[in-house]
Amino acid sequence: MPLPLEPARPDRTLNSETDTPSVLALKQLVARLQREQNKTQDLLSSLGFALRSFNNLNQFLELIPLVASRVTDATVSALVTFAPSGRLRLQRLHCANDNACLVVRPSIEAAIAAVEAHDIPLDHLDDQVRQHIGGIARLFSTSILIQNRDRGRLYIFSQDPDYVWTETRRKLVQLIADQTAVAMFNDELVTELRRKQRLDRELEIGAEIQLRLFPRHCPAIDGITLAARCTPANHVGGDYYDFIPTHYAVGPGDDQDDEVGQARSRWGVAIGDVMGKGVPAGLLMTLTRGMLRAEALNRRSPAQILQHLNRAMYADLENSHRFVTLFYSEYDPATRRLAYSNAAHNPPLFWRSRTDTIEKLDTWGMLVGLDSDSEYEEDFVILEPGDTILYYTDGFTEASNPEGDRFEEDTLIDTFQAICRQRATPQEILEELFDRLRKFVGFGRSNDDDVTLVVLQSTA
Repeated sequence: MPLPLEPARPDRTLNSETDTPSVLALKQLVARLQREQNKTQDLLSSLGFALRSFNNLNQFLELIPLVASRVTDATVSALVTFAPSGRLRLQRLHCANDNACLVVRPSIEAAIAAVEAHDIPLDHLDDQVRQHIGGIARLFSTSILIQNRDRGRLYIFSQDPDYVWTETRRKLVQLIADQTAVAMFNDELVTELRRKQRLDRELEIGAEIQLRLFPRHCPAIDGITLAARCTPANHVGGDYYDFIPTHYAVGPGDDQDDEVGQARSRWGVAIGDVMGKGVPAGLLMTLTRGMLRAEALNRRSPAQILQHLNRAMYADLENSHRFVTLFYSEYDPATRRLAYSNAAHNPPLFWRSRTDTIEKLDTWGMLVGLDSDSEYEEDFVILEPGDTILYYTDGFTEASNPEGDRFEEDTLIDTFQAICRQRATPQEILEELFDRLRKFVGFGRSNDDDVTLVVLQSTA
């Protein structure tokens, strides 16, 4: 049996023909509030889109006073930014009419000029603006904060005597100020990133140039074999090693440029360390390399070379407040004599094959650049087959493990002696020492300082 139909209810919706005046007024108010709400939402949505889309900060900042004045029904809105240097700038001004701009703009500019001229604290800018604006308009402001630092003000002016700075208006303006802070901070991050990318590229170029200044390969020298490696802590380092042909020991009629002459030439073997690291140390390392090569080609003794080098570099090093440790030796294949002089560098370790003992090759001498009148001592050793010398920088012995313990010189001596007893080649000694260092420091951890090793071994 079908259910009976429910009787129709009267339509309770009022229309313009049946609405009372009070209801019509209420509906018009609701409709206006809805329009205002939609307008505010559209403006804030557009501002958010601009924040995501604009690559130019100035273009974004031009929108801020416009949006702020629209959402608050203000007569004028102004954005003043504070540069990190402290300089103030009226970034943008939006006015509902030209007359308002003619009044407000000079008042803000005068307030900014007063703050800068009299070194008035930035947090007193509002007082200056109110002082110059007088009773022309009602003033409200909101700070623009970036990482708790005041970077600007967003001002709202109204010439309406009944204008009320409501909680809703305050929140809307604060929201706009926060978006402005995000845009400014993002722009600073992008600028810093680009600067860092340029610096990284320059460091890469510097590292490439410095790498090319190191010997591309160890030279073939009669009576000895060599192996060397430098691992800088950063892109550019202050460690230095070099092999320098000094002068030739050739017989009558021999061509000085032939293979025999090259094999019989004396060779300088140098290792050094500029105090510090990074780009400044790398630049001084390059200077040291050029001047040392020039001195070595003058056929002076190792001690004389260090003395002249110290005098030549003293002024530059004194101005930079840096010094250089340097060990310079010269090997003569004809006599197997290795003469050397030390400018306060870590003394190379000399393993005598015949006696299985370790000696330190050291002489008295000051740091290069410490005293222009420094003098340097000189000594020599005669190499026998199997004798091995380890040149190193303090980045090796001062390397630390996760517990804070250092590799130390005693550990290096024991390790080096144990490897030499195995009759290892210079390259094998080099690889084994770097492997031991990596295990000590911890795989995946980088060194805090540049590390350089040179291994010289006498052959039969």
